[in-house]
Amino acid sequence: MNRRLAQGFQGDTPRTGRAPVDAVVALGANLGDRAATMSAAIEALRRLPLVDTVRASEPVESVAVKPDGPDASAPSYLNAVALVTTRLAPSVLLAYLHAIEEHHGRKRRERWGDRTLDLDLIAYGDLRSDDPDLLLPHPRAAERDFVLEPWLSIDPEATLPGSGRVDALLAKLRGDR
Repeated sequence: MNRRLAQGFQGDTPRTGRAPVDAVVALGANLGDRAATMSAAIEALRRLPLVDTVRASEPVESVAVKPDGPDASAPSYLNAVALVTTRLAPSVLLAYLHAIEEHHGRKRRERWGDRTLDLDLIAYGDLRSDDPDLLLPHPRAAERDFVLEPWLSIDPEATLPGSGRVDALLAKLRGDR
């Protein structure tokens, strides 16, 4: 991890004239002390430059999802969502998310593998991007109750750009009418 990240992001703060934007960050962990890691990651989000506020949901437990679907034999996940009001550009925010993951021992060995920490940028205001390095909104967010449920708990009026209201998406996943 770079030295600035380890020191609480002091010094060399990026300058920007951007208006604050609400970004949605999903957190997940299924290895190690999941709760402690997620708490530390939320604190790291709060210390990022050009971040005004961070509101985090209570964590929820979920079954690991692998490329072939749910895997009850894998360690279960602890998941949460943070609403981050920031003036960072989305690509810069994503780079910080990756640095926080690395600081907590994230190894990218296999896609959808077990991990100490996973931070996904779910949405950045209403921005849409099909850049492979910055897909927004997150292409699978509408299919993940472990993202939608904690998000809804801290923002009952939440909307996933291009997909609709989070409460309706969650009801659809659960088979509600």
